[in-house]
Amino acid sequence: MAGGVVVNAAGGKEYPGHMTAFVFFTCLVASSGGLIFGYDIGISGGVTSMDSFLQEFFPSVYAKAEASKDTNQYCKFNSQLLTLFTSSLYLAALATSFVAASVTRVFGRKWSMFCGGLTFLAGSALNGAATDVMMLILGRILLGIGVGFANQSVPLYLSEMAPAKLRGMLNIGFQLMTTIGILAANLINYATVGIEGGWGWRIGLGLAGVPALVITVGALALPDTPNSLIARGYHENAKAVLVRIRGTDDVHDEFEDMVAASEEASAIEHPWRNILEPKYRPQLTVAVLIPFFQQLTGINVIMFYAPVLFLTIGFGDDASLMSAVITGLVNMFATVVSIVTVDRLGRRALFLQGGTQMFISQIVVGTLIALQFGTSGVGAMSRSNAMLLVLFICLYVAGFAWSWGPLGWLVPSEVFSLEIRSAGQSIAVCVNMTLTFIIGQAFLSMLCTLKFGLFYFFAGWMFVMTAFVALFLPETKGVAIEEMNLVWSQHWFWGRYVNVDRDGSRRGGSNRRTTGV
Repeated sequence: MAGGVVVNAAGGKEYPGHMTAFVFFTCLVASSGGLIFGYDIGISGGVTSMDSFLQEFFPSVYAKAEASKDTNQYCKFNSQLLTLFTSSLYLAALATSFVAASVTRVFGRKWSMFCGGLTFLAGSALNGAATDVMMLILGRILLGIGVGFANQSVPLYLSEMAPAKLRGMLNIGFQLMTTIGILAANLINYATVGIEGGWGWRIGLGLAGVPALVITVGALALPDTPNSLIARGYHENAKAVLVRIRGTDDVHDEFEDMVAASEEASAIEHPWRNILEPKYRPQLTVAVLIPFFQQLTGINVIMFYAPVLFLTIGFGDDASLMSAVITGLVNMFATVVSIVTVDRLGRRALFLQGGTQMFISQIVVGTLIALQFGTSGVGAMSRSNAMLLVLFICLYVAGFAWSWGPLGWLVPSEVFSLEIRSAGQSIAVCVNMTLTFIIGQAFLSMLCTLKFGLFYFFAGWMFVMTAFVALFLPETKGVAIEEMNLVWSQHWFWGRYVNVDRDGSRRGGSNRRTTGV
């Protein structure tokens, strides 16, 4: 041991560090970036189930939804224009993720968060004042730009600020804020749906400016991360921030390792090209498949369209919004479970348990809907079956909220070495937003075509992704980011691509091979 540094079970270094008031404050403020993401998920699904909103902007959908109960329930909300309203945000976030990667690397994590809050604020104002569909979609595009910046910078910021032993807990603060945003949106939808005059949807869309203001102002008060400051040449500032977040002056070894990693990273002129090299194949695979699988859990189908889905299967207008509030509460409290357990049980345990629970729940939900509506889509759901359906949807949401929800953001943000970290996070956001857009745009058509089989479709993917975690994802809890390559080098499969000395001397991901593989 030297300078307070010990060697962990993976053969990497553990640096001093604990929860300080400064760490808690910075991570809490940064996590509020999740509010804008979550609020939008909740509010967009709610307003698209409100009669007044549909009458004003999507009259053909409203007419179809008002059809009698002998209409095919699977197809009553099927409209590409309606789904474009919801999913256009994610297309904008996808395009933004590439620009956000450069902003995050060149100007720092905090200014990327600031840009995200500012553009989201503008989008919320435009949506709240919308008079036609084009204004709505333009507002959604601005919201998407904000989400792209926030989702690029916030997980990186949290992973770099947190001590290794608390990284999981603090990073999941982003997902907790996302669930709080969803719940707040669901409550606002429920409170405004009955407003006389039918303008309640304007309140919901306009109030998106509140979480946007929180992250915009909050970003101004935050310091940048030591890693980002070092990379931009502010070594003294970086060391001062590191001392504050670790709560000790004994940061020499960790600081020197950060500087060394930064120097190696600065030698990389083309991170987008380098990330394709074989030595980064494990991290690249995770950056692509984890967010890919996260969206194929079907969660955004449930959270986007929960009110519409509950209306489709026979719930009343208010009842459908209340059911969405219930799932929002489950989502939030189950995320707290993840915060408490992720650095104790580890990432793999939560992935495997949550994936199994979600697989079973999707099978049951699909079967209940099949028994009620069959392939014709004609029928009405009894109260007892409806309650059973809500129960299993809640079990599904709980499983997601303590596994694929938070870990889908945490794991990609912590596995990359500094020289490719911004590029890697950009790829993760890009994949996430691409799949979110595709599934969001296709869901109502898929429901109309596949009927109850849609839930079996997502259950099949749950089986595949749980098997992937079991076989190919190593445990990363408690490992310093600068030492993460040791974990890959010791994996039964990925070790053939990554070769790092046991003493951890190969930092950051340079991974120059000492032997053939």
